[in-house]
Amino acid sequence: MKAHYFLDPEVIFLNHGSFGATPRTVIAAYQEWQLRLERQPVKFITRELLPELKKARQILGDYVNADADNLVYIPNATFGVNIIARSLQLEAGEEILTTDHEYGACENVWNFISQKKGATFIKQSIPLPLASPADISEYFWQGVTSRTRVIFISHITSPTAGRLPVEMICKRARDAGILTIIDGAHAPGQISLDLSGIDADFYIGNCHKWLQSPKGAGFLYTQRALQPLLEPLVISWGWGEGSTFTSGSKYLDYFEWMGTNDPSAYLCVPAAIQFQEQHHWPAVRQRCQQILADGLRRIDELTGLESAYSVRAAPFVQMGVVRLPQMREIFAFQRELYEQYRIEVPCIEWNDQHFMRISVQGYNTAQDVDALVAALGTLLHQHQA
Repeated sequence: MKAHYFLDPEVIFLNHGSFGATPRTVIAAYQEWQLRLERQPVKFITRELLPELKKARQILGDYVNADADNLVYIPNATFGVNIIARSLQLEAGEEILTTDHEYGACENVWNFISQKKGATFIKQSIPLPLASPADISEYFWQGVTSRTRVIFISHITSPTAGRLPVEMICKRARDAGILTIIDGAHAPGQISLDLSGIDADFYIGNCHKWLQSPKGAGFLYTQRALQPLLEPLVISWGWGEGSTFTSGSKYLDYFEWMGTNDPSAYLCVPAAIQFQEQHHWPAVRQRCQQILADGLRRIDELTGLESAYSVRAAPFVQMGVVRLPQMREIFAFQRELYEQYRIEVPCIEWNDQHFMRISVQGYNTAQDVDALVAALGTLLHQHQA
């Protein structure tokens, strides 16, 4: 699979989770969209763009099992969290409940909103090792109070790479009248998505990570009844009664037209979906998970530290974490791995603990993980000496 990517062959790339990597054929499709735009910009933007976006939304909708008119393309998941958080009419004393496993940029959004509106942003602790879905759900629900207005959780967590039981939590929240917002930055392409089955009020996903589209493509899913709640971050031609740039839905108008930009990354999502279909991606995922599971086990044996995941559950697919011994300079350790061994893999400080997050994508091999284990055997000994 490595021949399908532009990745530097001199680097062992085990960090797909940060920014993704796009296959050559998908980049070719991306560049063709850009050329089509430049050949006749007026025709493309004013007469062809909306129908093409509708096609791209329909293909994405089929992929994630959602009504295409409940989906809009956005630049990335953090952008989507901003749309929702800034639109909600939160009041002083109301609570936004999350976990202590969330992505820092999204935590910043909720801290910002809480400070402006007097709401309270609460992090419910989910202990490691991550247990069964039912146990995780119970741990989380301990943070719910009569003041909880919003639940914001990741589908797959960024710092600990664990899959949270969003289906259970969304069902329980709906029964309690609590809004649910799911950060699916790492989910599309890494797991099979069924947005209708999850039944979240809002779901935000990235396409540039595990779905492998070009950078700058994400999506926002909103239940139809809640779409009038959302306000655009940028007011442009899609807003107002006199809008001449209309797709027939205010929800789509608000977010599909935010001034002149390059929509090629959005229009290329179908090419990314097609790439995975052509390469039998469920089998690729399974192989990646096997390589990752073996690597996590071997590193846990090497360090002698407890696994981040319960033996009763394997809540990881293509991305997982291992504990590392406490070090004075964890990020210097990461730099050494790259500079001495040309291994690109992130080291993370979370809850005063040190971890390494390993991503295994279709272009990775068991030999890549072998090289990481061998390098750790040497470097960890040096740092402990």
